[in-house]
Amino acid sequence: MKIGELASAARCSPETVRFYEKAGLLPAPQRSQGNYRQYGPAHLERLRFIRNCRGLDMAHEEIRALLGMVDHPARNCGAINHLLDEHIAHVQVRLRELQDLRRQLTGLRAQCQAEQAVDACGIVQGLASMETAEKPPHATHL
Repeated sequence: MKIGELASAARCSPETVRFYEKAGLLPAPQRSQGNYRQYGPAHLERLRFIRNCRGLDMAHEEIRALLGMVDHPARNCGAINHLLDEHIAHVQVRLRELQDLRRQLTGLRAQCQAEQAVDACGIVQGLASMETAEKPPHATHL
């Protein structure tokens, strides 16, 4: 397959394929005599794996770790279970952060119940007067 065919089969762009190659997640393909990339079924399988991981909001380092384990199929999958457990914990933290954000936004929205002049808008007044909180170190990778 050429890069466009691979990208199409994996539902991504050729730029995405090149990016994953450059990042070391996707192995470099062989080249034709005309210097075109030539991909095989293993590239497609790996690219789909990477894309599915990204669809689950996994960071590149998590994907790299998973691929390292996949490359040794006879090993025990305990490390994969651990990695996924950690990712689930990250998602739970992110959900709590998003729920807090929703509460803040809902509170702001409640401060303006009718259309009025911008200088009288409760949302604008709330944004201007709210205490700027120190941003805690992000506990997630997202």
